[in-house]
Amino acid sequence: MSFLAVALALLIEQLKPLPSGNAVHGAMAAWMRWAGHNFNAGHARHAVVVWVVTVPAPALLAWGVHVLLGEFGIAFALGWDVLVLYLTLGFRQFSHFFTDIQEALERGEELRARRLLQEWRALDASDLPRDELLRHTMEHALLAAHRHVFGVFFWFVLLSALGGGPAGAVLYRLAEFASRHWAARFSKVGLAQEDRLMQLAARGFSLIDHVPARLTAGGFAIVGNFEEAVNGMRHHAALWGASNEGVILAAAAGAVGVRLGGAQPHGPELGAPLSAEGDAEFESHAAAGSTSGAVPQLGHLRSLVGLVWRSVVLWMLLLALLTLAKWVG
Repeated sequence: MSFLAVALALLIEQLKPLPSGNAVHGAMAAWMRWAGHNFNAGHARHAVVVWVVTVPAPALLAWGVHVLLGEFGIAFALGWDVLVLYLTLGFRQFSHFFTDIQEALERGEELRARRLLQEWRALDASDLPRDELLRHTMEHALLAAHRHVFGVFFWFVLLSALGGGPAGAVLYRLAEFASRHWAARFSKVGLAQEDRLMQLAARGFSLIDHVPARLTAGGFAIVGNFEEAVNGMRHHAALWGASNEGVILAAAAGAVGVRLGGAQPHGPELGAPLSAEGDAEFESHAAAGSTSGAVPQLGHLRSLVGLVWRSVVLWMLLLALLTLAKWVG
């Protein structure tokens, strides 16, 4: 049933994408604010209570509804799973920014592309060189694809196989949302209790995302340049402050042969497979704060889209094979 639920949710999401700034997003933000206001009195244990109330508790509720609807028939439980996945999983929740930036660059409208990137990432892109503009776009798109698709997918499949229904999808999405919400809240308010919540939410999401991040990176390696992706994970994941982000971006950079991370040095393209002495090349780029590979070009955006979709196909095929094996067995 997991395969069918994911396939239907992705199909519906492509046909009827969830708009940005939707009611569900607003409800999650309101839920976080309400819990923080009512349960966070400033002590460390209160931060734990807020996180439990806002992340695992709704996941347990989603599982309870799944079990209840299952009493009326498998079709009702499937419908619930599809609805939850539609709200938590999908490309169209973020891809409009990526597509608009790509189209603007193809038309030579760099100013519009900069404005879109600034709106998407909340950073000042006015003085970024073109290759840096492309780099930021690719990095953010890769992380968004992982957090909106692959991470939700892995947790849904795992807990669904254990009878948890859509609890995994809710757990992952709320953990990711909480980490962003409390970070933004602390940057605005700056209170100590928000700092505790921000740190706890970040640690919680990092733990929940540890395995999915490495599975996503492994998928990129399988459907891309395997050798370069693996070498990138070994040598360049530490370029990014968060290990989960680093392993994803380093693998993707190697898989498509593009230079990501840090300050971008300019020079000849470096996309050839590594030889025995290739470690020196990796170390030189690590010292410069970037991976090896070609300087970001517009064509890399299309390569990135292909990489992500091939990964989706890979994981869907594996899920289909597991489902078939379960039916046959």
